[in-house]
Amino acid sequence: MSPRTILRWLVVVVLTATVFLTPGLCLLSDLRDPHLATVGTPRRAITMHRDLTPRIATWAREHVASGRAAHFALHDVPTTEWPIFTSVFYLMGTEQLEAAWRRGELEGAPEPMSYAREAVDAARDLVLDPVHHTWVRRHWGDDYLHDEDVFFRALVISALTSHLALTGDRSDEPMLRDQVETLAAALDGSPLGLLNDYPHECYPIDVLVAVAWIRRADAVLGTDHSAFTDRALRAFTGDQADDLGLVRYRVDLNRRADHAYDVQPARGIGMSWVLVFTPDLWPTQSRLWYARYERAFWQDRGWAAGFREYVPGSLPENGFEIDAGPVVDGFGTAASAFGIAAARRNGRFDHAYALETEMSAASWTLPGGTMFFPRIVSHAADAPYLGEAALQYFLTVQPAEGVTIVPATAGPNGLVYFGLLVYFGVPLLVAITLVREIRRARRRESSAPDRRPDGHGAVDLARGRVEREVREPVDVGLR
Repeated sequence: MSPRTILRWLVVVVLTATVFLTPGLCLLSDLRDPHLATVGTPRRAITMHRDLTPRIATWAREHVASGRAAHFALHDVPTTEWPIFTSVFYLMGTEQLEAAWRRGELEGAPEPMSYAREAVDAARDLVLDPVHHTWVRRHWGDDYLHDEDVFFRALVISALTSHLALTGDRSDEPMLRDQVETLAAALDGSPLGLLNDYPHECYPIDVLVAVAWIRRADAVLGTDHSAFTDRALRAFTGDQADDLGLVRYRVDLNRRADHAYDVQPARGIGMSWVLVFTPDLWPTQSRLWYARYERAFWQDRGWAAGFREYVPGSLPENGFEIDAGPVVDGFGTAASAFGIAAARRNGRFDHAYALETEMSAASWTLPGGTMFFPRIVSHAADAPYLGEAALQYFLTVQPAEGVTIVPATAGPNGLVYFGLLVYFGVPLLVAITLVREIRRARRRESSAPDRRPDGHGAVDLARGRVEREVREPVDVGLR
């Protein structure tokens, strides 16, 4: 082969190994990991955290230094919410891994905080950066940390709780304590146990998670909000539940003070998110919610299994929504991703294994740990690591105390096998094509005339023709 052909094939082989063989090997490794199917921390969570940590540190520092957050559009969710959410997911995932390491469960992996302190501090700093508060200040005014604003204040509580648990640094404790006490009091004193995320926008799912994070902060503050937590259940049950008895996605609090009007009933992304935390708040109610959610939203199409975004027949089976991500054949991308954590926390490893293996097959992991599809559905400019930070956290979640463990018994579904076919089939086709090209090149070289520069090759060829012409008549005469 010519040097140009060799170079071309070298590029093809390198690209094939990078784009197909690497994610295929990652998928095979995940399929062999027993902690996808039962209690424990999957190896993927550990490697993802180590790969993600230096990127989070650099991104968070640069994003704060840039001051870009001062100019974000008020209602642009990816630029306003997602950088904060990225930091919170990373901090919660680090907290889970550190706790697992302290319990001796990480099988020789290094202590997460031995390499993650810079990223942990940078994530905390981004959440507390006043410039990154510009959008909520524009919504709520200068008193945004004490005037409803449930979603943002809950994120602050979660970030500060994780940072304190990880570092022992109590410099932010006054702010954390203030947010916990004032938000708990405001929710407890509201007529329905609900407050708005944004003016005229109430999302009960965010209120429920805020309750969970207030309760989680008790562990680092030495406080006890168990009585508040017990009363908070009123906001999500009885008349406050939707027609399926599930937590409503969005309600309108502004028509009457004593009644919340349904704007959107339960959705996959909302229920998958709240079910990560409900086993620790109200175990009996959590079991009931999970059973109802499974009955109405879990589907198995053969080619894939997972949680739907919408109840069957209520909305189109395919599309895109900013919170749900792509909806394909009814499956909610975000609902199924968040469902990994929900299933693991509720001990449902039959669901978790299906979702985790599909995640591995569909994420398209490249060298260096980048997960291609989670990366492209994140916001490239302002929250590039949201998808990967979220998945890393989901994989670290362990079953809540007292839940019944349902192990995975079924094997991978069609999507996983299709992933294996693509990841290994393409390299195989490239290898076969390359072998054929090499053989053709060798045949061409062996059949080519000897074209030596002294001209002897041409003379030898001519002599051979003359000898054949002389020999052939003689042979005919002899017959």
